[in-house]
Amino acid sequence: MSPRMSAEERRRSVAAVAMSEFARGGYEGTSTESIARRAEVSQPYLFRLFPNKRAIFLAAARLCLVRTRDTFAAAAEGVPPDRVYGALAGAYLELIADSDLLMMQMQVQVATFQAQQRGDEEFGRIIRRDWDELYDTVHLLLGGDPEVTTGFLASGMMINTWVALGYPSEDRVWTGLRLSPD
Repeated sequence: MSPRMSAEERRRSVAAVAMSEFARGGYEGTSTESIARRAEVSQPYLFRLFPNKRAIFLAAARLCLVRTRDTFAAAAEGVPPDRVYGALAGAYLELIADSDLLMMQMQVQVATFQAQQRGDEEFGRIIRRDWDELYDTVHLLLGGDPEVTTGFLASGMMINTWVALGYPSEDRVWTGLRLSPD
């Protein structure tokens, strides 16, 4: 019999399940019932872990962005500076192979836009804090050049869109994409 999870461990576990659910259904299309069922917890317990659906989504969004940031940091560890861009590009291609992570990145943008349209500016501030940390990490790893950082992240967002639209990696639309600094 496995030991019981602490509330914090259960919160992280539920956030991972929620990330997958929100990635597929978006904020509006995902029920807390489906998250609870998939996480194998009761809905009352789910709401003891998180006060509401918004908090669950924010935990899942944070998990997505932190996982992306940490993957980039790990990919660059011990890599000579002139090879960091390639290491990050390789890590990014591995990240987007996880369809839940890819789609959650996109759902975070949609949910943030919708929250701001409803006047929930705090939602946007929370998400932007994690995006800022992601940007800052990549920026430092790439040597602090804003143009290089922006080019890398812009290429990543374009790749997200192409993958979501179903373009295969060998399609002509990928031609010219800046996956290396040269």
